[in-house]
Amino acid sequence: MAGPEVLNELARQAVDSAIAVHSALGPGLLESTHQACLAHELRKRGLEVKIQVGLPVVYDGVRLELGYRIDILIAESVILEIKSIDAIAPIHRAQLLSYLRLSGCRLGLLMNFNVPLMKDGIVRMVNGL
Repeated sequence: MAGPEVLNELARQAVDSAIAVHSALGPGLLESTHQACLAHELRKRGLEVKIQVGLPVVYDGVRLELGYRIDILIAESVILEIKSIDAIAPIHRAQLLSYLRLSGCRLGLLMNFNVPLMKDGIVRMVNGL
């Protein structure tokens, strides 16, 4: 598991990359567009990136593939949940927290690209494990 310094650096790279993508494209595009461009930007920076990573639910000792997907996973450590919506709602925060718990990752960023300033569309969440 990555230490706090590594997680913070990965998060910083993710935020910088999101700002670069948002500056180039602006708001109003589909989540899938922002996801693809953000993954490309992160890879340009030399980071290990996976998109649409399956996330099973383990219940009562049984592994269930229920269709949950992590939008972007950086270095097997940081989850990025991408949105392009009017406003982040409590359910979006709950979704990211659930993904953190199910995956065992400690850090996640909820990124809403449908905002005038990207920095206002980012929510950082930590899983206390």
